[in-house]
Amino acid sequence: MASKLWEKNFSVNEEIERFTVGRDRELDIYLAKYDVLGSMAHITMLESIGLMQKDELRQLLAELKNIYNECVQGTFVIEEGVEDVHSQVELMLTRRLGDMGKKIHSGRSRNDQVLVDLKLFTRHELREVVEATDALFRELQKKSEQYKNVLMPGYTHLQIAMPSSFGLWFGAHAESLADDMLFLLAAYRMTNRNPLGSAAGYGSSFPLNREMTTRLLGFDSMDYNVVYAQMGRGKMERNVAFALASVAGTVAKLAFDACMFNSQNFSFVKLPKECTTGSSIMPHKKNPDVFELIRAKSNKLQSLPTQIQLIMNNLPTGYFRDLQIIKEVFLPAFAELKDCLAMAAYIIERIEVNEHILDNPMYDPMFSVEEVNRLAAAGTPFRDAYKQVGMEIENGTFHADHNIHHTHEGSIGNLCNDKIAEIMDKTLAEFGFERVDEAERSLLAAGE
Repeated sequence: MASKLWEKNFSVNEEIERFTVGRDRELDIYLAKYDVLGSMAHITMLESIGLMQKDELRQLLAELKNIYNECVQGTFVIEEGVEDVHSQVELMLTRRLGDMGKKIHSGRSRNDQVLVDLKLFTRHELREVVEATDALFRELQKKSEQYKNVLMPGYTHLQIAMPSSFGLWFGAHAESLADDMLFLLAAYRMTNRNPLGSAAGYGSSFPLNREMTTRLLGFDSMDYNVVYAQMGRGKMERNVAFALASVAGTVAKLAFDACMFNSQNFSFVKLPKECTTGSSIMPHKKNPDVFELIRAKSNKLQSLPTQIQLIMNNLPTGYFRDLQIIKEVFLPAFAELKDCLAMAAYIIERIEVNEHILDNPMYDPMFSVEEVNRLAAAGTPFRDAYKQVGMEIENGTFHADHNIHHTHEGSIGNLCNDKIAEIMDKTLAEFGFERVDEAERSLLAAGE
Protein backbone atom coordinates (compact mmCIF):
# COMPACT_ATOMS: atom_id res chain seq x y z
CA MET A 1 0.00 0.00 0.00
CA ALA A 2 1.38 3.42 -0.92
CA SER A 3 2.17 5.78 1.94
CA LYS A 4 0.16 8.94 2.44
CA LEU A 5 1.59 12.40 1.83
CA TRP A 6 0.89 13.17 5.48
CA GLU A 7 1.77 9.75 6.97
CA LYS A 8 4.38 9.62 9.74
CA ASN A 9 5.08 6.63 12.00
CA PHE A 10 1.63 5.04 12.20
CA SER A 11 -0.98 3.65 9.86
CA VAL A 12 -4.71 4.29 9.80
CA ASN A 13 -7.18 1.47 10.49
CA GLU A 14 -8.39 0.06 7.15
CA GLU A 15 -12.07 0.67 7.92
CA ILE A 16 -11.32 4.21 9.02
CA GLU A 17 -9.40 4.76 5.79
CA ARG A 18 -12.27 3.37 3.73
CA PHE A 19 -14.68 5.71 5.46
CA THR A 20 -12.52 8.83 5.24
CA VAL A 21 -11.35 8.34 1.66
CA GLY A 22 -14.92 7.60 0.58
CA ARG A 23 -15.39 8.16 -3.16
CA ASP A 24 -12.34 10.42 -3.53
CA ARG A 25 -10.40 8.06 -5.79
CA GLU A 26 -13.38 7.73 -8.12
CA LEU A 27 -14.28 11.43 -8.13
CA ASP A 28 -10.71 12.71 -8.38
CA ILE A 29 -10.51 11.29 -11.91
CA TYR A 30 -12.68 14.30 -12.86
CA LEU A 31 -9.92 16.55 -11.51
CA ALA A 32 -6.81 14.72 -12.72
CA LYS A 33 -5.79 16.79 -15.74
CA TYR A 34 -6.50 20.00 -13.85
CA ASP A 35 -4.32 18.84 -10.97
CA VAL A 36 -1.51 18.41 -13.49
CA LEU A 37 -2.06 21.88 -14.94
CA GLY A 38 -2.00 23.40 -11.46
CA SER A 39 1.25 21.58 -10.67
CA MET A 40 2.84 22.78 -13.92
CA ALA A 41 2.03 26.39 -13.07
CA HIS A 42 3.15 25.97 -9.47
CA ILE A 43 6.57 24.50 -10.25
CA THR A 44 7.15 27.08 -12.99
CA MET A 45 6.64 29.70 -10.29
CA LEU A 46 8.86 27.78 -7.81
CA GLU A 47 11.74 27.84 -10.31
CA SER A 48 11.29 31.58 -10.78
CA ILE A 49 11.78 32.23 -7.04
CA GLY A 50 14.79 29.89 -6.72
CA LEU A 51 13.16 26.86 -5.11
CA MET A 52 13.86 24.63 -8.11
CA GLN A 53 16.62 24.34 -10.68
CA LYS A 54 15.96 24.96 -14.39
CA ASP A 55 16.89 21.40 -15.31
CA GLU A 56 14.59 20.04 -12.60
CA LEU A 57 11.77 22.18 -13.92
CA ARG A 58 12.40 20.95 -17.46
CA GLN A 59 12.27 17.29 -16.43
CA LEU A 60 9.24 17.73 -14.19
CA LEU A 61 7.30 19.63 -16.84
CA ALA A 62 8.04 16.92 -19.40
CA GLU A 63 6.76 14.17 -17.09
CA LEU A 64 3.72 16.22 -16.05
CA LYS A 65 2.84 16.64 -19.72
CA ASN A 66 3.07 12.86 -20.12
CA ILE A 67 0.68 12.43 -17.18
CA TYR A 68 -1.60 15.11 -18.62
CA ASN A 69 -1.78 13.17 -21.89
CA GLU A 70 -2.66 10.02 -19.96
CA CYS A 71 -5.51 11.95 -18.33
CA VAL A 72 -6.77 13.16 -21.72
CA GLN A 73 -6.52 9.65 -23.21
CA GLY A 74 -8.37 8.12 -20.26
CA THR A 75 -5.53 5.86 -19.15
CA PHE A 76 -4.74 7.70 -15.91
CA VAL A 77 -5.78 5.74 -12.82
CA ILE A 78 -5.54 6.32 -9.09
CA GLU A 79 -4.04 3.12 -7.75
CA GLU A 80 -5.46 1.11 -4.89
CA GLY A 81 -4.04 2.41 -1.63
CA VAL A 82 -3.30 5.86 -3.08
CA GLU A 83 -5.39 8.42 -1.28
CA ASP A 84 -6.20 10.95 -3.99
CA VAL A 85 -5.18 12.46 -7.32
CA HIS A 86 -2.50 14.68 -5.75
CA SER A 87 -0.81 11.66 -4.18
CA GLN A 88 -1.03 9.68 -7.43
CA VAL A 89 0.61 12.41 -9.51
CA GLU A 90 3.42 12.84 -6.99
CA LEU A 91 3.89 9.06 -6.79
CA MET A 92 4.20 8.80 -10.59
CA LEU A 93 6.75 11.62 -10.65
CA THR A 94 8.90 10.08 -7.92
CA ARG A 95 8.85 6.70 -9.66
CA ARG A 96 10.08 8.31 -12.86
CA LEU A 97 12.35 11.07 -11.50
CA GLY A 98 13.23 10.03 -7.95
CA ASP A 99 13.25 12.53 -5.10
CA MET A 100 12.93 15.38 -7.58
CA GLY A 101 9.23 14.50 -7.82
CA LYS A 102 8.73 15.36 -4.15
CA LYS A 103 9.69 18.98 -4.75
CA ILE A 104 6.41 19.87 -6.45
CA HIS A 105 4.63 20.23 -3.10
CA SER A 106 6.81 23.04 -1.74
CA GLY A 107 4.78 26.13 -0.87
CA ARG A 108 1.34 24.56 -1.12
CA SER A 109 -1.05 22.29 0.70
CA ARG A 110 -3.51 19.73 -0.57
CA ASN A 111 -6.09 22.32 0.50
CA ASP A 112 -5.14 24.92 -2.09
CA GLN A 113 -4.25 22.15 -4.53
CA VAL A 114 -7.80 20.78 -4.54
CA LEU A 115 -9.14 24.33 -4.62
CA VAL A 116 -7.31 25.12 -7.82
CA ASP A 117 -8.29 21.74 -9.29
CA LEU A 118 -11.95 22.47 -8.57
CA LYS A 119 -11.68 25.96 -10.02
CA LEU A 120 -10.09 24.73 -13.25
CA PHE A 121 -12.53 21.83 -13.58
CA THR A 122 -15.53 24.06 -12.90
CA ARG A 123 -14.29 26.72 -15.31
CA HIS A 124 -14.05 24.12 -18.07
CA GLU A 125 -17.42 22.55 -17.29
CA LEU A 126 -19.17 25.91 -17.10
CA ARG A 127 -17.91 26.68 -20.56
CA GLU A 128 -19.47 23.48 -21.89
CA VAL A 129 -22.74 24.25 -20.11
CA VAL A 130 -22.66 27.74 -21.64
CA GLU A 131 -22.17 26.27 -25.11
CA ALA A 132 -24.95 23.70 -24.63
CA THR A 133 -27.30 26.39 -23.27
CA ASP A 134 -26.54 28.61 -26.24
CA ALA A 135 -27.21 25.73 -28.65
CA LEU A 136 -30.66 25.17 -27.14
CA PHE A 137 -31.29 28.93 -27.20
CA ARG A 138 -30.57 29.06 -30.94
CA GLU A 139 -32.89 26.13 -31.67
CA LEU A 140 -35.69 27.76 -29.70
CA GLN A 141 -35.20 31.03 -31.50
CA LYS A 142 -35.28 29.32 -34.90
CA LYS A 143 -38.52 27.58 -34.04
CA SER A 144 -39.94 30.83 -32.68
CA GLU A 145 -39.31 32.55 -36.01
CA GLN A 146 -40.51 29.56 -38.02
CA TYR A 147 -43.87 29.43 -36.23
CA LYS A 148 -44.28 33.07 -35.25
CA ASN A 149 -47.60 33.35 -37.11
CA VAL A 150 -49.12 30.11 -35.83
CA LEU A 151 -51.57 30.81 -33.03
CA MET A 152 -52.10 28.57 -30.02
CA PRO A 153 -54.10 28.92 -26.80
CA GLY A 154 -52.54 30.71 -23.87
CA TYR A 155 -53.49 29.47 -20.41
CA THR A 156 -53.92 30.79 -16.88
CA HIS A 157 -54.91 28.33 -14.12
CA LEU A 158 -54.74 25.72 -16.92
CA GLN A 159 -57.88 27.35 -18.31
CA ILE A 160 -58.05 28.67 -21.89
CA ALA A 161 -57.21 32.35 -21.47
CA MET A 162 -55.97 34.43 -24.42
CA PRO A 163 -54.40 33.92 -27.84
CA SER A 164 -50.74 33.02 -27.79
CA SER A 165 -48.48 31.74 -30.55
CA PHE A 166 -45.81 29.15 -31.02
CA GLY A 167 -43.51 32.07 -31.70
CA LEU A 168 -44.20 33.29 -28.18
CA TRP A 169 -43.97 29.84 -26.61
CA PHE A 170 -40.63 28.87 -28.12
CA GLY A 171 -39.31 32.41 -27.73
CA ALA A 172 -40.26 32.60 -24.05
CA HIS A 173 -38.02 29.66 -23.18
CA ALA A 174 -35.24 31.18 -25.28
CA GLU A 175 -35.40 34.47 -23.40
CA SER A 176 -35.43 32.56 -20.12
CA LEU A 177 -32.14 30.96 -21.15
CA ALA A 178 -30.74 34.41 -21.94
CA ASP A 179 -31.43 35.37 -18.32
CA ASP A 180 -29.98 32.09 -17.09
CA MET A 181 -26.80 32.94 -18.99
CA LEU A 182 -26.31 35.91 -16.66
CA PHE A 183 -26.19 33.48 -13.73
CA LEU A 184 -23.66 31.36 -15.60
CA LEU A 185 -21.53 34.45 -16.28
CA ALA A 186 -21.58 35.43 -12.61
CA ALA A 187 -20.69 31.87 -11.62
CA TYR A 188 -17.84 31.82 -14.14
CA ARG A 189 -16.41 35.10 -12.86
CA MET A 190 -16.48 33.90 -9.25
CA THR A 191 -14.89 30.63 -10.31
CA ASN A 192 -12.14 32.15 -12.45
CA ARG A 193 -10.05 33.43 -9.53
CA ASN A 194 -6.82 31.82 -8.37
CA PRO A 195 -6.62 30.27 -4.86
CA LEU A 196 -3.16 28.76 -5.40
CA GLY A 197 -0.70 30.03 -2.79
CA SER A 198 -3.22 30.13 0.03
CA ALA A 199 -1.76 26.76 1.17
CA ALA A 200 -3.75 25.46 4.15
CA GLY A 201 -5.58 28.76 4.35
CA TYR A 202 -2.93 30.91 5.99
CA GLY A 203 -0.37 31.48 3.26
CA SER A 204 3.28 30.42 3.14
CA SER A 205 6.62 31.71 4.38
CA PHE A 206 8.03 31.04 0.90
CA PRO A 207 8.08 34.17 -1.30
CA LEU A 208 5.43 32.81 -3.65
CA ASN A 209 4.57 34.76 -6.78
CA ARG A 210 0.79 34.37 -6.92
CA GLU A 211 0.45 36.85 -9.78
CA MET A 212 2.56 34.52 -11.89
CA THR A 213 0.42 31.42 -11.28
CA THR A 214 -2.69 33.51 -11.86
CA ARG A 215 -1.39 34.49 -15.27
CA LEU A 216 -0.08 31.03 -16.17
CA LEU A 217 -3.45 29.41 -15.43
CA GLY A 218 -5.50 32.07 -17.22
CA PHE A 219 -7.41 33.25 -14.15
CA ASP A 220 -8.97 36.71 -14.24
CA SER A 221 -7.53 37.51 -10.80
CA MET A 222 -6.77 35.73 -7.57
CA ASP A 223 -8.65 35.08 -4.36
CA TYR A 224 -6.41 37.54 -2.55
CA ASN A 225 -7.06 36.91 1.12
CA VAL A 226 -5.68 33.44 1.90
CA VAL A 227 -8.30 32.77 4.56
CA TYR A 228 -11.07 33.74 2.14
CA ALA A 229 -9.55 31.46 -0.52
CA GLN A 230 -10.24 28.54 1.82
CA MET A 231 -13.64 29.95 2.80
CA GLY A 232 -14.45 29.83 -0.91
CA ARG A 233 -14.48 26.01 -0.81
CA GLY A 234 -18.13 25.11 -0.88
CA LYS A 235 -19.19 28.68 -1.56
CA MET A 236 -18.00 28.47 -5.15
CA GLU A 237 -19.78 25.16 -5.64
CA ARG A 238 -22.98 26.52 -4.12
CA ASN A 239 -22.97 29.63 -6.31
CA VAL A 240 -22.25 27.61 -9.43
CA ALA A 241 -25.02 25.21 -8.42
CA PHE A 242 -27.47 28.13 -8.32
CA ALA A 243 -26.53 28.94 -11.93
CA LEU A 244 -26.94 25.30 -13.00
CA ALA A 245 -30.27 25.17 -11.18
CA SER A 246 -31.46 28.28 -13.00
CA VAL A 247 -30.82 26.66 -16.38
CA ALA A 248 -32.35 23.41 -15.15
CA GLY A 249 -35.49 25.28 -14.09
CA THR A 250 -36.00 26.62 -17.60
CA VAL A 251 -35.41 23.20 -19.15
CA ALA A 252 -37.78 21.52 -16.70
CA LYS A 253 -40.60 23.93 -17.57
CA LEU A 254 -39.98 23.42 -21.29
CA ALA A 255 -40.07 19.64 -20.78
CA PHE A 256 -43.31 19.80 -18.80
CA ASP A 257 -45.00 21.93 -21.46
CA ALA A 258 -43.81 19.66 -24.26
CA CYS A 259 -45.05 16.52 -22.51
CA MET A 260 -48.45 18.11 -21.93
CA PHE A 261 -48.76 19.61 -25.41
CA ASN A 262 -47.78 16.25 -26.94
CA SER A 263 -50.67 14.45 -25.23
CA GLN A 264 -53.83 13.61 -27.20
CA ASN A 265 -55.94 16.00 -25.13
CA PHE A 266 -53.81 18.87 -26.45
CA SER A 267 -52.14 17.60 -29.65
CA PHE A 268 -50.32 20.91 -30.07
CA VAL A 269 -46.98 19.30 -30.95
CA LYS A 270 -45.64 15.94 -32.06
CA LEU A 271 -42.33 14.79 -30.64
CA PRO A 272 -39.79 12.90 -32.78
CA LYS A 273 -40.64 9.19 -32.86
CA GLU A 274 -37.16 8.22 -31.74
CA CYS A 275 -37.67 10.26 -28.55
CA THR A 276 -40.75 8.31 -27.49
CA THR A 277 -41.32 4.78 -26.24
CA GLY A 278 -44.23 2.35 -26.40
CA SER A 279 -46.29 0.51 -23.85
CA SER A 280 -46.01 -3.20 -23.14
CA ILE A 281 -49.81 -3.50 -23.14
CA MET A 282 -51.25 -0.52 -25.06
CA PRO A 283 -50.23 -0.58 -28.73
CA HIS A 284 -51.29 3.01 -29.38
CA LYS A 285 -48.94 4.59 -26.82
CA LYS A 286 -46.02 6.87 -27.68
CA ASN A 287 -44.69 8.05 -24.36
CA PRO A 288 -42.53 11.21 -24.12
CA ASP A 289 -39.89 9.44 -22.05
CA VAL A 290 -36.97 11.64 -23.06
CA PHE A 291 -38.66 14.85 -21.97
CA GLU A 292 -39.97 13.14 -18.83
CA LEU A 293 -36.42 12.14 -17.89
CA ILE A 294 -35.17 15.63 -18.76
CA ARG A 295 -37.84 17.03 -16.43
CA ALA A 296 -36.88 14.67 -13.59
CA LYS A 297 -33.14 15.23 -13.96
CA SER A 298 -33.62 19.00 -14.20
CA ASN A 299 -35.78 19.01 -11.09
CA LYS A 300 -33.12 17.00 -9.27
CA LEU A 301 -30.49 19.51 -10.35
CA GLN A 302 -32.58 22.29 -8.83
CA SER A 303 -32.00 20.68 -5.42
CA LEU A 304 -28.21 20.91 -5.82
CA PRO A 305 -27.72 24.34 -4.16
CA THR A 306 -29.67 23.15 -1.12
CA GLN A 307 -27.63 19.95 -0.82
CA ILE A 308 -24.39 21.93 -0.90
CA GLN A 309 -25.74 24.56 1.49
CA LEU A 310 -26.73 21.94 4.04
CA ILE A 311 -23.25 20.39 3.97
CA MET A 312 -21.39 23.68 4.47
CA ASN A 313 -23.73 26.10 6.21
CA ASN A 314 -22.64 25.49 9.83
CA LEU A 315 -18.89 25.24 9.25
CA PRO A 316 -16.64 27.89 10.85
CA THR A 317 -13.67 29.45 9.06
CA GLY A 318 -11.02 27.01 7.91
CA TYR A 319 -10.88 23.64 6.18
CA PHE A 320 -13.02 20.68 7.29
CA ARG A 321 -13.35 17.21 5.80
CA ASP A 322 -17.12 17.79 5.43
CA LEU A 323 -16.27 19.67 2.23
CA GLN A 324 -15.13 16.44 0.58
CA ILE A 325 -18.76 15.26 0.41
CA ILE A 326 -19.70 18.22 -1.80
CA LYS A 327 -17.71 16.67 -4.63
CA GLU A 328 -20.08 13.70 -4.71
CA VAL A 329 -23.06 15.84 -5.72
CA PHE A 330 -21.23 18.65 -7.52
CA LEU A 331 -18.80 17.03 -9.96
CA PRO A 332 -21.33 14.79 -11.78
CA ALA A 333 -23.96 17.56 -12.04
CA PHE A 334 -22.39 19.18 -15.09
CA ALA A 335 -22.61 16.06 -17.25
CA GLU A 336 -26.22 15.55 -16.23
CA LEU A 337 -27.23 19.10 -17.17
CA LYS A 338 -25.29 18.98 -20.44
CA ASP A 339 -27.12 15.76 -21.35
CA CYS A 340 -30.48 17.39 -20.64
CA LEU A 341 -29.60 20.44 -22.73
CA ALA A 342 -28.36 18.32 -25.65
CA MET A 343 -31.46 16.12 -25.61
CA ALA A 344 -33.77 19.15 -25.40
CA ALA A 345 -32.00 20.82 -28.35
CA TYR A 346 -32.28 17.60 -30.37
CA ILE A 347 -36.03 17.38 -29.78
CA ILE A 348 -36.74 21.07 -30.36
CA GLU A 349 -34.94 20.92 -33.71
CA ARG A 350 -37.22 18.06 -34.82
CA ILE A 351 -40.49 18.86 -33.07
CA GLU A 352 -43.60 19.17 -35.28
CA VAL A 353 -46.20 21.84 -34.63
CA ASN A 354 -49.95 21.47 -35.20
CA GLU A 355 -50.85 24.53 -37.27
CA HIS A 356 -54.61 23.90 -37.10
CA ILE A 357 -55.32 23.88 -33.38
CA LEU A 358 -57.74 26.77 -33.56
CA ASP A 359 -59.96 25.02 -36.11
CA ASN A 360 -61.64 23.53 -33.04
CA PRO A 361 -64.38 25.94 -31.85
CA MET A 362 -63.72 25.01 -28.22
CA TYR A 363 -60.93 27.59 -28.33
CA ASP A 364 -63.13 30.47 -29.58
CA PRO A 365 -63.74 31.99 -26.11
CA MET A 366 -60.08 32.91 -25.79
CA PHE A 367 -60.69 35.64 -28.41
CA SER A 368 -63.14 37.37 -26.04
CA VAL A 369 -60.53 39.81 -24.77
CA GLU A 370 -59.70 40.78 -28.34
CA GLU A 371 -63.39 41.61 -28.90
CA VAL A 372 -63.60 43.60 -25.66
CA ASN A 373 -60.53 45.57 -26.70
CA ARG A 374 -62.01 46.25 -30.16
CA LEU A 375 -65.20 47.61 -28.61
CA ALA A 376 -63.23 49.71 -26.13
CA ALA A 377 -61.04 51.12 -28.92
CA ALA A 378 -64.24 52.09 -30.78
CA GLY A 379 -65.45 54.12 -27.78
CA THR A 380 -67.41 51.69 -25.58
CA PRO A 381 -66.32 51.97 -21.92
CA PHE A 382 -64.18 48.94 -21.08
CA ARG A 383 -66.47 47.62 -18.32
CA ASP A 384 -69.51 47.89 -20.58
CA ALA A 385 -67.67 46.11 -23.40
CA TYR A 386 -66.55 43.39 -20.95
CA LYS A 387 -70.15 42.82 -19.84
CA GLN A 388 -71.49 42.78 -23.39
CA VAL A 389 -69.02 40.14 -24.57
CA GLY A 390 -69.55 38.13 -21.42
CA MET A 391 -73.26 37.98 -22.06
CA GLU A 392 -72.68 36.88 -25.67
CA ILE A 393 -70.53 33.99 -24.42
CA GLU A 394 -73.19 33.00 -21.88
CA ASN A 395 -75.91 33.14 -24.53
CA GLY A 396 -73.89 31.21 -27.11
CA THR A 397 -73.93 34.11 -29.58
CA PHE A 398 -70.24 35.06 -29.39
CA HIS A 399 -68.42 34.85 -32.74
CA ALA A 400 -64.64 34.74 -32.52
CA ASP A 401 -62.54 36.83 -34.88
CA HIS A 402 -59.22 35.03 -35.29
CA ASN A 403 -57.60 38.04 -36.93
CA ILE A 404 -55.66 39.69 -34.16
CA HIS A 405 -53.31 42.64 -34.38
CA HIS A 406 -50.69 42.90 -31.66
CA THR A 407 -47.87 45.35 -32.32
CA HIS A 408 -46.22 46.19 -29.01
CA GLU A 409 -42.75 44.90 -28.19
CA GLY A 410 -42.67 41.23 -27.22
CA SER A 411 -46.21 40.44 -28.37
CA ILE A 412 -47.50 38.00 -30.99
CA GLY A 413 -46.91 40.43 -33.83
CA ASN A 414 -43.56 41.76 -32.60
CA LEU A 415 -41.54 39.00 -30.91
CA CYS A 416 -38.28 41.00 -30.65
CA ASN A 417 -36.24 37.82 -31.11
CA ASP A 418 -33.41 39.91 -32.53
CA LYS A 419 -33.29 42.01 -29.35
CA ILE A 420 -33.25 38.87 -27.21
CA ALA A 421 -30.39 37.46 -29.31
CA GLU A 422 -28.47 40.70 -28.76
CA ILE A 423 -28.82 40.27 -25.00
CA MET A 424 -27.55 36.70 -25.23
CA ASP A 425 -24.66 37.61 -27.53
CA LYS A 426 -23.58 40.47 -25.26
CA THR A 427 -23.46 38.13 -22.26
CA LEU A 428 -21.56 35.45 -24.18
CA ALA A 429 -18.93 37.98 -25.25
CA GLU A 430 -18.08 38.70 -21.60
CA PHE A 431 -16.83 35.21 -20.72
CA GLY A 432 -13.42 35.58 -22.41
CA PHE A 433 -12.86 31.89 -23.08
CA GLU A 434 -10.17 32.67 -25.66
CA ARG A 435 -7.80 34.05 -23.02
CA VAL A 436 -8.12 30.87 -20.97
CA ASP A 437 -7.42 28.75 -24.06
CA GLU A 438 -4.28 30.72 -24.79
CA ALA A 439 -3.02 30.41 -21.20
CA GLU A 440 -3.52 26.63 -21.12
CA ARG A 441 -1.90 26.20 -24.56
CA SER A 442 1.12 28.23 -23.44
CA LEU A 443 1.47 26.28 -20.19
CA LEU A 444 1.36 22.93 -21.97
CA ALA A 445 3.88 24.14 -24.56
CA ALA A 446 6.35 25.41 -21.92
CA GLY A 447 9.82 24.00 -22.29
CA GLU A 448 9.29 22.55 -25.76
